[in-house]
Amino acid sequence: MAIPVVEPERYAEQLAAKRDYLESTFAAFQPPALEVFESPPGYYRQRCEFRIWHEEDDLFYAMFEVDPENPKNKRVIRLDQYAVASERINQLMPQLREACLRSDELRRRLFQVEFLTTLSGEALVTLIYHRPLGEEWEREARALEVELGIMIIGRSRKQRIVLSRDHVWERLEVDGRALHYQQVENSFTQPNAHICQKMLSWAREVTAGHQQADLVELYCGNGNFTIALADNFRRVLATEISRTSVASANVNLEANGVTNAQIGRMSAEEFSQALKGEKAGRRVAEMALDEYDFSTVLVDPPRAGLDAQSCEQLSEYAQIVYISCNPATLAENLTILTHTHRIERFALFDQFPFTNHCECGVLLTRR
Repeated sequence: MAIPVVEPERYAEQLAAKRDYLESTFAAFQPPALEVFESPPGYYRQRCEFRIWHEEDDLFYAMFEVDPENPKNKRVIRLDQYAVASERINQLMPQLREACLRSDELRRRLFQVEFLTTLSGEALVTLIYHRPLGEEWEREARALEVELGIMIIGRSRKQRIVLSRDHVWERLEVDGRALHYQQVENSFTQPNAHICQKMLSWAREVTAGHQQADLVELYCGNGNFTIALADNFRRVLATEISRTSVASANVNLEANGVTNAQIGRMSAEEFSQALKGEKAGRRVAEMALDEYDFSTVLVDPPRAGLDAQSCEQLSEYAQIVYISCNPATLAENLTILTHTHRIERFALFDQFPFTNHCECGVLLTRR
């Protein structure tokens, strides 16, 4: 892995390169003009994880750079600051390191540190150890919580100690509304909150005008899109396989006063079977699928994209909103989806500046 080098003066150049790459990659589909949503060039990641490297009496945050010609060769990169991470994480990095340097209990066999922060400055720090944690660790960690104004979780093999709480509350401004999201430790959340706000606003814009019909959402996570899009539709049915994410999504529905959305714990494949009447059971019955009139499907799949069967399922909806973290698999899926649908909107969300990563949004409507 290459460590991103943040050069704000070159941001426009790197963003133009991503634009060129996407326009070239998707030219065969003849999409409309690419909409480009830029990120702050630095301090954009609200969550990061670092290995802790011990050298004699010293310790420091580390990442590893892999030799592309010999992947077994990894070079340790010391990080005292990390311009990719949020300003809150950069503030905490030296403070936490200094606290560990002066405490044998906090530093002993500390293996990894994970930071989860919000735009408002909330911070949850997970300290991961290669040893059991006892009362002395808890006493010192609680004192550190107070000293740094953070929340701490301690982890080791078969052990998880939550000192205050296991989540932060993110507040996103979307089209003049404040949306509140519980973000749980060790669960997926959008790492670039600035871009997330722009993604949600874009998704609201492209799905406007469907208040008489329903939305189905696959891979809904903690309800990131569900919350933002609920008032664009009569009802929303969102599915997610992770128990933790489903629980968090339900908390977020309540926190935002969303009453027209339901979260079903089910994989995309199982949901496809349920729609076809090939799967029954309590969870399917609770969804009451016969009561929905789906006009739109929103899908935000993993990097592997969708299989052919899932693409076939999506093609049955009048409108498809496809959020992709992997242009290569998106292009493969569009080869299938554009047989029945045409691309109406095409967007680049620069989630990770100064990397090759491209996050895309595509709106497709039935031909």
